[in-house]
Amino acid sequence: MKKTIIISLFLITVIAQWLVPLQMIWQEENIITKGIVYKFRTQPIDPTDPYRGKYITLDYEIRSFQTKDSIWYGNDKVFVYLRTDSLGFAQVDRISKTKLEKSVSDFVEAEVDWYSHYDKSLHFHLPFDRFYMEEHKAKPAERIVMERNPEKRMETYAKVAVKDGEASLIDVMVNGISISDYVEQMDDE
Repeated sequence: MKKTIIISLFLITVIAQWLVPLQMIWQEENIITKGIVYKFRTQPIDPTDPYRGKYITLDYEIRSFQTKDSIWYGNDKVFVYLRTDSLGFAQVDRISKTKLEKSVSDFVEAEVDWYSHYDKSLHFHLPFDRFYMEEHKAKPAERIVMERNPEKRMETYAKVAVKDGEASLIDVMVNGISISDYVEQMDDE
């Protein structure tokens, strides 16, 4: 009897170790396949994390919104409702401290950084700010964007799928090309 209980507990543990990652993968794929894809203007930077590997940090143009509500605290949750501009890039439609019941626009949950009383704007941090890529491509990707020629127009943006308040970073684009492919093209030249 004791042996059966030990074997059962072991099997439950093994199954749980497989189900949790599979559920996380399914959730990400569901956001990507069924969510609406937005383009967020960004500027990539390349830090290194010894535990997580090489990635580029994304510094988004969308990071504040003017509001008369001045009672905001750092690290609070804020709901950022989105719309697109005439060029198809994400813009903030409105913000809220609580999830709006009747909203026609998509939203993402962000984190409050600070409120500026000077220009009455709330500054926030979007949750999808790291894009992991192959180690040998992260540093050249940053260099390409940072050392760009002023005469050469370079448009960088992140493709982010949004569904029911959840977001998944799909890719970072440079002039309409995936940043990984762009780095390879620049290496070939």
